Amino acid sequence: MSNLIEIIKEARESKKKRNFLQSFELILSLQDIDLKKKDFTLNEVVFLPHAFTNPPSICVFASGDMALKARNINVDKVIEPEELDKLMLSKREVRKIAKNYDFFLAEAPLMPKIGKVFGPYLGPKGKMPSPLPPNAPIESVVTRYRSATRVRTKNQLTILCKIGDEGMSDNKIAENLSTVISFIEKKLPSGSKNIKNVMIKLSMSSVLKIPKIEA
Repeated sequence: MSNLIEIIKEARESKKKRNFLQSFELILSLQDIDLKKKDFTLNEVVFLPHAFTNPPSICVFASGDMALKARNINVDKVIEPEELDKLMLSKREVRKIAKNYDFFLAEAPLMPKIGKVFGPYLGPKGKMPSPLPPNAPIESVVTRYRSATRVRTKNQLTILCKIGDEGMSDNKIAENLSTVISFIEKKLPSGSKNIKNVMIKLSMSSVLKIPKIEA
């Protein structure tokens, strides 16, 4: 862990000053995986031990009591069935919503209609909503997603995902990074052997290679 924290410190020190809070991004390059065979795809949400200073944006499709609870906990956007019906006539607005939010949650009964309206835009981005059972504890679900990141191969042997931001301590970023690495290793056909390089960077800074991940 100490080597990892040193790399994170180096990334902070080498950054150029920006007028916004930069994200720490993990970049993994994979090897010995034939994507043409389509025997491996990765599009998963990883729940991290430490929340971001700037949490992911969340859109919830819900009705009635669940919609009310979602608004009460300040979810970024709530779409009720009536608005969903109206969005069927506005592809431009649907495209905008698909782009502007990181995670989507939806009451299970609304999933078929969401698929028709948002599927063409969320599907290619790997952002289709996670279904919520009727009595799901929306408060705790949203809390978990506030400290989540998405790992996806996107038909290439590179994975890029957010693991933290400048407002977080080096230790917390390191623990988030280790969590993502461990998660991905379990999903790869040959585990850590499929990982060629591990790198880290800030949003607008150069890439730093991590020589070794210590548990």
